[in-house]
Amino acid sequence: MRKKLGWLSVTTIIGIMLICSIHLFADTAVVEYDHLNVRSGPGTDYEKIGQVNTTDTFPIEKEDGEWVQIQYNGQSGWVSSEYITVKQDTAEHEPDSNSNQPEKSKSENEPLKTLTIQNEKVHLRKGPSIEYDITAFADKGETFDVVSETEGWLEIVSDEKNGFVYKALLAKDDQSGYGILKNKTIVIDAGHGGRDVGAIGAGGSYEKDFTLKTTLALAKELRYMGANVIMTRSQDRFKSLANRSALANNANTDAFISIHYNSTPEYPSASGIVSYYYHDQDQSLAEYIHQGLVEKTEARDRGVLKENYFVIRQTFKPAVLLELGFISNPESEGLLTTEQYQQKLVKGITLGIQKYFRNAQ
Repeated sequence: MRKKLGWLSVTTIIGIMLICSIHLFADTAVVEYDHLNVRSGPGTDYEKIGQVNTTDTFPIEKEDGEWVQIQYNGQSGWVSSEYITVKQDTAEHEPDSNSNQPEKSKSENEPLKTLTIQNEKVHLRKGPSIEYDITAFADKGETFDVVSETEGWLEIVSDEKNGFVYKALLAKDDQSGYGILKNKTIVIDAGHGGRDVGAIGAGGSYEKDFTLKTTLALAKELRYMGANVIMTRSQDRFKSLANRSALANNANTDAFISIHYNSTPEYPSASGIVSYYYHDQDQSLAEYIHQGLVEKTEARDRGVLKENYFVIRQTFKPAVLLELGFISNPESEGLLTTEQYQQKLVKGITLGIQKYFRNAQ
């Protein structure tokens, strides 16, 4: 009897392993950005073996921290999970997501307005964020009713499709942020890093951590808007000021944005945002971004100033340095840790960059 039970146990285990294996390979990676690097291993230190683009899909083999291994051109490659959506094959395990939900009627959701899609292949998502899966594509010329609006996202419906769409993508390419930023090369510099912690906050926080948090979110937003983003650092590493400037000077850079946070322990109530430029021709870039930041955050406006900072003085492309708040102020330090406020900073910077390029045309 024990032998028989043992045989059944082994069989059961093998079956479970097979099922798990099948489920793993059923997951698919949907790429969210153009020119996403595919690497030979799970990290930026590994060799680049290719690139993939928005809406490309690949079977997932396994995950390792913030990296996903995919089947790519007959071999295994790794991509950052930050720039993909994992689409699970839930057909055999979950009921139809719409089966238990009543259909929306116009009596329940009266349309705010009607709109016509102006561009090809506009993403429709499950919710109002790029974190949600793409469920369909809206084609140029299709008409939808708008039933709600949430922080720049519209919920739209038609007889055949429904979902959430980023409002900026509904304008014509020459008017939307996507059209303005498409193919622009923007270098984003996270101030300090590694052994250089920068300013120290009232609660012991490091400036280097705040700058990295902001630049990673900003890079994601700009890539979504069509920009080619280069980061001086994407991890907690030390980079010299000369190295940062050289990176921007040697690339086909359209704008260089250096992110910093302020600290004045002797004045713990100090607050607000200040923007700097060095070269006179860069003043307009600083002013547009500063206006966007103040508009989106409603922070104290400390002005746009000319300053002799190495990283913008030695960058011979349009360059600005932004001080986004005072971490020496306990209230500001707490606010700056929140995702909501970080998104306001990102939206403000993005808005300013859009206005700069729009007026430069």
